[in-house]
Amino acid sequence: MIDFNRDTTIKLKQTDIQDGEKMVGDLLIDGETVISAYREIRDCVIFTNKRVIAVNVQKLTGKKKDYTSLPYSKISVFSVETAGVLDLDSELDMWFSGLGHVRFEFTGHSNIKEIGKLIAGYALK
Repeated sequence: MIDFNRDTTIKLKQTDIQDGEKMVGDLLIDGETVISAYREIRDCVIFTNKRVIAVNVQKLTGKKKDYTSLPYSKISVFSVETAGVLDLDSELDMWFSGLGHVRFEFTGHSNIKEIGKLIAGYALK
């Protein structure tokens, strides 16, 4: 899902928190909880109170998965762009120390301001 050698964009739609917990529950540390979850067709992005977890479902069967952990503490800059009248999608751009730029694109029904507030709450501590 995330190619760290170039900008990556995936279009995400909000899904149930339980769906996110099911996808990454085994990876969560003590005290870590899923706050929101977003899904593309097979891939998903989970926001916890500690990090963003990007899940790339691979191969035809979907049994192979790549989990990429993006800790809020490594975010050096982030930007949110809200949906408009003609541009119905919103974007989240994050720059990570030692990693570079990652972009997620959300459907117009996603609350990008809430996502931005969530990231600010953890990244600016």
